[in-house]
Amino acid sequence: MSQALHDLLDLLDLEQIEENIFRGRSRSAVVPRVFGGQVAAQALVAAGRTVPEDRHAHSLHAYFLRMGDPGAPIVYTVERIRDGRSFTTRRAVAVQHGRPIFTLSASFQTYEEGLDHQTPMPPSPDPATLPTSEERLRGYDHLDPVVVEKFLETREAIDLRYVDEPPYGKFGEPREPRSQVWFRTNGKLGGAVDEPLLHVVLATYVSDMTLLDSVLLAHGRGGWAMGDVVGASLDHAMWFHRPFRADEWLLYDQESPSAHGGRGLGQARIYTQDGRLAVSVIQEGVVRVPRED
Repeated sequence: MSQALHDLLDLLDLEQIEENIFRGRSRSAVVPRVFGGQVAAQALVAAGRTVPEDRHAHSLHAYFLRMGDPGAPIVYTVERIRDGRSFTTRRAVAVQHGRPIFTLSASFQTYEEGLDHQTPMPPSPDPATLPTSEERLRGYDHLDPVVVEKFLETREAIDLRYVDEPPYGKFGEPREPRSQVWFRTNGKLGGAVDEPLLHVVLATYVSDMTLLDSVLLAHGRGGWAMGDVVGASLDHAMWFHRPFRADEWLLYDQESPSAHGGRGLGQARIYTQDGRLAVSVIQEGVVRVPRED
């Protein structure tokens, strides 16, 4: 396991300070606020730690309420909404400086047999043939070196590979509002940490990294790295259909069906390398053109 992955797992390992109350810390992101994927993943950890081990997360619905302060701890309070025979529901609220910055509702289910079908996996190249994040980012002379290093630092624990040029790599002309990335952790997971919830939590963490890329592609915008848009996540929903491992290649197939009123919508599916549909994701975010533009 790489040091970067070890540090990420440590970041997601919350301190329990009272029954149903947990505390997490943050680290800096590309923008000067708490990374949305981090607070979503930590909230899911908090909720999951109040649920029996035989019940696995199958969905989450979340709202980002305020920008998080990366210099302050985050306190997560969990409300035990329901414990049924098959399903368990939890609500987690993330608080900083006495105010809620994020809310999450998550549902957990015991395993059962049932009907089974899925949308087929779309075509995509072998991830081993694609350039790494470092190879791509260091090849862009138009990017601020400080931004490049910040991107690489925040993604060091994740091997994330774009199938085509990311928004900040090729911009100025609209493209089809679709994007594909392959991702996995930079290292294998094993031992005591290798539990189903961790893989779901890591996918939640990564899911906020690139989901609004397709909104930017539709308008030829370079995004946060270029400063030609400003924005933030508003809400986030995920459905976990089938078991998967975050340390094995996963295809994140993303598209944007709409942007309007200063908001953009991204929707996506995550597939295992052998073609199983593992996760569905939807997110809406603020996407605004700076006024001086």
